[in-house]
Amino acid sequence: MSRFPLYRPRRLRRTEALRRLVRETHVVAEQLVQPLFVVPGTKVENPVGSMPGVAQLSIDRAAEECRRLVDLGVSAVLLFGIPETKDARGSGAVAPDGIIPRALEAIRKAAPGLVLVTDVCLCEYTDHGHCGVLRGDEVENDPTLELLAAEALAHARAGADIVAPSDMMDGRVGAIRRALDGAGLSHVPILSYAAKFASGFYGPFREAAESTPAFGDRRGYQMDPANGDEALREVALDIEEGADMVMVKPALPYLDVIRRVKDRTGYPVAAYQVSGEYAMIKAAVANGWLDEARVVEETLTAIRRAGADVVITYFAKDVARGVYRR
Repeated sequence: MSRFPLYRPRRLRRTEALRRLVRETHVVAEQLVQPLFVVPGTKVENPVGSMPGVAQLSIDRAAEECRRLVDLGVSAVLLFGIPETKDARGSGAVAPDGIIPRALEAIRKAAPGLVLVTDVCLCEYTDHGHCGVLRGDEVENDPTLELLAAEALAHARAGADIVAPSDMMDGRVGAIRRALDGAGLSHVPILSYAAKFASGFYGPFREAAESTPAFGDRRGYQMDPANGDEALREVALDIEEGADMVMVKPALPYLDVIRRVKDRTGYPVAAYQVSGEYAMIKAAVANGWLDEARVVEETLTAIRRAGADVVITYFAKDVARGVYRR
């Protein structure tokens, strides 16, 4: 026997106030992380052509931006560094006076309450654009681990609150955990890019981070987009090795993976709404095809509803500013 008309779901949809009252999923600035691209020089703001509203920032400008983000209520930033020079081993990544350690010092002074997360990878620092040490055209897994551990250690010693390895080498979480613990930095958490897929949505990021591979692609170490079960195995391995948080990247095409990871592990889950997701929305809005406020709110809500506790997004600042508030 039908319950209609006793139960009418539309009764609680009649006004915006009613809809907000019974809303199940919320997106607030405290759950969002703003990525920043830090470059050498002073007073530098280089707009990224494929990412309207995003720019490479020198350390002084990045520190100013972080002060503004704190004032708006954004809790964290994810820092990517572009060094002065690059070489085959990505030496700038491990330098204690490299671009990220210097940025951490400046930002800590400017925005002491901000959570500082650093990307740990070699692709921004190598002249070939790959995420590890090469032998011929092959990325060597185990020799890369030593460099990643040294990079994470340099960031932690400079004041990083969280280190986030994004390279997808096997065993890198364990190598970083051992390095941190051995240096008396066992309190520094690891946010692992645990399920990072070889996605077509990374193009604009590679412009921003100046990390396009000089040859080939990254499918030899990033995950096949077809594999959901493998993602769960990757996540389980990283947790066993000492990850404190795990990430799924990209976000919107992998909502099912986010949900499965959250249900399976119960661990804090981050999702990265990547550059291509951002650029796609911006391009459609610029053409008058989409309403930016509605689409940003809808996509971020979907990512949170899927199970993400934290969302890394280039929209974080504008969400905090109330640009999309209706």
